[in-house]
Amino acid sequence: MARKKNIVLGVTGSIAAHKAVDICSQLTKAGADVHVVMTKDAQEFITTIPFKTLSRNPVITSLYDEEEGWRPAHIRLADEADLILVAPATANTIAKLANGLADDALGCIVLAVDPGVKFIIAPALNGKMWINPATQANVRTLIDRGVLFVGPEEGDLACGDEDLGRLSPVEKITEVVLKAVDPDRSDKS
Repeated sequence: MARKKNIVLGVTGSIAAHKAVDICSQLTKAGADVHVVMTKDAQEFITTIPFKTLSRNPVITSLYDEEEGWRPAHIRLADEADLILVAPATANTIAKLANGLADDALGCIVLAVDPGVKFIIAPALNGKMWINPATQANVRTLIDRGVLFVGPEEGDLACGDEDLGRLSPVEKITEVVLKAVDPDRSDKS
């Protein structure tokens, strides 16, 4: 990466939220400036501490998180973002993003970001929820807006099913993100 790329990592309420820590770590090690935004539901699965430690940046957990200065954190992050990654993304978050809901910091950042900013979603959800016509309509809406989806994959799910809905491997997600912010990136790890 020629210059440090600003990546907003949205973490939502999935059992796969712990894997977002590894995504944060790998992106930071690759030279990205990672800013984590956790939904309220994500905080039911994991704390802010590993993200803050690995990214070396404050973690946004509320639309009302205060930083130094006068600019709201969600607007500053939207203005500075080179890429938004939501990993893991639940069916609820996919629906909210497809419908432009801005009831939390992540939704506000997505609505405030410039249209040219790259946007990647890595879903993690129950297989029945993934194939539900409402979810598929929301996915099509987001794809039509230029959002790239990585996964979901088939495998063992937290609910005990083996189905399509598992978060893609961390390495796959980070490689897609790094190529998106640096198209000249070598295929070598």
